[in-house]
Amino acid sequence: MLCLFSRQKNQILSLSATRHLFSTTAAASSNLYSKYSFVPPPSLKPQNPSSTQSPTKKQPKPRYRPPSSLDRTGEKPLQSKLPFDFRFSYTESSTDVRPIGLREPKYSPFGPGKLDRVWTGVCAPVVDPKMGSPEDEKTVEEKRRVARERIQGEPLTNAERKALVERCQRHKTKRQVNLGRDGLTHNMLNDIHNNWKHSEAVRIKCMGVPTVDMKNVCTQLEDKTFGKIIHRHGGLLVLYRGRNYHPKKRPVIPLMLWKPHEPVYPRLIKTTIDGLSIEETKEMRKRGLAFPALTKLAKNGYYGSLVPMVRDAFLTEELVRIDCKGLQKSDYKKIGCKLRDLVPCILVTFDKEQIVIWRGQNYMPSEDGFFLTERGPFDHSGNDSDDHEVENQNGEGITGNSDYSSGDSD
Repeated sequence: MLCLFSRQKNQILSLSATRHLFSTTAAASSNLYSKYSFVPPPSLKPQNPSSTQSPTKKQPKPRYRPPSSLDRTGEKPLQSKLPFDFRFSYTESSTDVRPIGLREPKYSPFGPGKLDRVWTGVCAPVVDPKMGSPEDEKTVEEKRRVARERIQGEPLTNAERKALVERCQRHKTKRQVNLGRDGLTHNMLNDIHNNWKHSEAVRIKCMGVPTVDMKNVCTQLEDKTFGKIIHRHGGLLVLYRGRNYHPKKRPVIPLMLWKPHEPVYPRLIKTTIDGLSIEETKEMRKRGLAFPALTKLAKNGYYGSLVPMVRDAFLTEELVRIDCKGLQKSDYKKIGCKLRDLVPCILVTFDKEQIVIWRGQNYMPSEDGFFLTERGPFDHSGNDSDDHEVENQNGEGITGNSDYSSGDSD
């Protein structure tokens, strides 16, 4: 047994010795490293734990920063050739009334350095107020008139007008521009031109305070867009772009980035009414609040018939009260200001969400047309033959007595 164990031990020792000798001779006689320039990868190289370097930390990814419209580095200001002053609202602001102060610094709502016009706190005039002259303003008005005539071209015939009005009805298209308490704003001009890319006419729905003076709304729409109103029924308008209008040649309209604060205007309600004492003014305010209401205004309604209603009431009464419950305070103050200028009348009080107005001592009913009727006549008598031709050819032409006619008769 001992002899057998000793033999196995000798065999193991001799085998390990031969393996070691063969490995040393093979390494010495091998030409793989020099012939093929073999470089073992770092994973096969013996690594010394002392020489291992700590792994480099990955740099954190910078946070995403969205592009800012206020960053105008390297960009030139926009140049718009529109021949009128840029205002936030063209129907709810007047150039005749001068503000007595500003509520904020003269920060341009178009963004710093984004427009080549100076912001005065109220508007961005097309003529520099420091270097302009009355002759320049007349030149601008002439440019505006010439541009509008060039875009409009020949007037529409009755058949063409009625066909366009038919396309803009609610059962035909859902495209519509809403005109609310701010009136015709500057950014709304861009919306109208965007709609004109897809159709020749656009439907505009007017609601709220601006509808008190629909004549001003229609005038400003045609003046600022160079279009033409071809249909009007209450607060619903259809604005035609013109025969020579080209969407790719539309004017550059820089957008306002925020709504500027309204400037400070003189007070609407004075402590005492002109020609009355303090006691008489207080007594008139009490009587006015106790007076039966002429009408109740709905929120975001159509107020186009308010001015003639007040004029008719002043023929028999000296005080008129209008119920404005549910309306915002700024809304019925604007309504009172419009009534003061259009009727005309004297504002008494705005207490308890009411508008109380006085006709004055020497009231004379106004005969000039400050307001429009419910429907406007747009048909031309010279084009009646065109309508009859369309009717006779198809047998189903749009006649003047259609439901969408714009005549005075209902």
